[in-house]
Amino acid sequence: MGLAVGSIVEGIVTGITKFGAFVELPGGVTGLVHISEVADAYVKDVKDYLKETDKVTVKVVNIDEKGKIGLSIKQAKPKPVAPPRNPKNEIPFEDKLAKFLKDSNEKLTALKRHQEGKKSGR
Repeated sequence: MGLAVGSIVEGIVTGITKFGAFVELPGGVTGLVHISEVADAYVKDVKDYLKETDKVTVKVVNIDEKGKIGLSIKQAKPKPVAPPRNPKNEIPFEDKLAKFLKDSNEKLTALKRHQEGKKSGR
């Protein structure tokens, strides 16, 4: 099976170091999951997230000219789907802007009346 950058495959953790984890992929080749690609959160110690013989899903992020394979666990996870931006009960932006301008004008008018009342009261 040929590996290509961007493919998502399953492998088994064969070794853990302070800088990442080695994962054996189908076909007997081994790649490295760098510590920065283990999880979305800050990873101080890879052993907090993985142990040898764990089965993991990884994404091939690069293959260099020497054949070294860079892998990522966090990029292999599906991205969460964002909720729709305009649910039926949301007020359109134009309506919010019109209401803001109306309220603002009313407040300015009231403030001007109040200031004029102070001037004439002296």
